[in-house]
Amino acid sequence: MADTQNDIPKKGALVRVNRQAYLNSLEAKASAPEPPAYLLKGPGEILVIQGDYAQLRFRQPVPDVWLRLDQLEAYVGN
Repeated sequence: MADTQNDIPKKGALVRVNRQAYLNSLEAKASAPEPPAYLLKGPGEILVIQGDYAQLRFRQPVPDVWLRLDQLEAYVGN
């Protein structure tokens, strides 16, 4: 997601998880074999960015998660 200066995500941005980037990640190997649907559908809101990671909150009764920025893509509404 952060390929150019304009693509750098900011706090409050709505994102979803890129399936391929996530499935090939260390985070996926430490989690369930198939990611939950809400991760891939979005939107998740970026709460905090620290280094290469973002804390996301989804509009679901689920805990906030930390994922790498390169696993995220901009959310485009349905």
